[in-house]
Amino acid sequence: MRVGLMFPPDADPALIPALARRAEERGFDFFCCGEHVFFHGPITNAFVGLAAAAGATERIRLLSALTILPAYPAALAAKLIATLDRVSRGRFELGVGVGGEYPPEFEAVGVPVAERGRRTDEALEVLGRLFTGESVTFHGRFTTIEAQALQPVPLQRPGPPIWIGGRRKPAMRRAARHADVWLPYLVTPEQLARSLTEVRELAAQHGRAPDAVRGGVFCWSAVDADGSWARRVATASVSATYRQDFTDLADSHLLCGNPGQVIHRLAEYAQAGVQDLVFAPACPAADRDRVIDTFAADVLPAIRGTERGAFVAQ
Repeated sequence: MRVGLMFPPDADPALIPALARRAEERGFDFFCCGEHVFFHGPITNAFVGLAAAAGATERIRLLSALTILPAYPAALAAKLIATLDRVSRGRFELGVGVGGEYPPEFEAVGVPVAERGRRTDEALEVLGRLFTGESVTFHGRFTTIEAQALQPVPLQRPGPPIWIGGRRKPAMRRAARHADVWLPYLVTPEQLARSLTEVRELAAQHGRAPDAVRGGVFCWSAVDADGSWARRVATASVSATYRQDFTDLADSHLLCGNPGQVIHRLAEYAQAGVQDLVFAPACPAADRDRVIDTFAADVLPAIRGTERGAFVAQ
């Protein structure tokens, strides 16, 4: 199982270089940044944040989790992606979401919320064409390109790996066509297994090998020797983020507890098909380093199993 560390959305972006280095030193496989234009609280921009992370690290991969793709003109997104992949020397992975949780940000960028799915689908098609480096002529509903070639193209060929996030049917269909990784969030292992099966069945209908789509999961998390404390702070943090009470959902939808409890839960996700985990610390800023270090020291070694998610006995 590959594991990435999520940059906390409410943290000062000036901390990104140091936290990215910490993730690399602690053995995480990738470092992640999310984004919104406007939201309930502070949040960075993934392209800028990961560019800062790229300059501060050497090996760790860099994932946007998630880029709100419909907020960008497709050609501009292609330029940003290609540039970041070059800046990071081929370490960038593009996570794609449609957003919609905070409609004012769509109003601010002139994109109707109801169009965000269609804009995302068209943008993914445009990205694939532009990343070839060939001259592209495209007349879509939202994008018009007349005989233009993207230069330079991404270092990775045919382009950076694509992660599609979400939980609903349109996101599953999108993942079936375009994703290297299916990344649902706030799901139980059972829900994840069902969605991954559906994505892979749909991928086969598009002529793709079902195992071309890896299973991932985004987990708001807290791990500590005091498992009760970890559950309590994770619940409070996620409740504040989503403006709803997660008390009754903590055990089923959050990854929290002592190291043994977290390892047990991750074994359930591995059985459900998870190969990639985004570990998103859900705790007060003062406790963040301890939570990250506890996860790295006491959980990561146990989940360095095979590609199918075998776990080391504890």
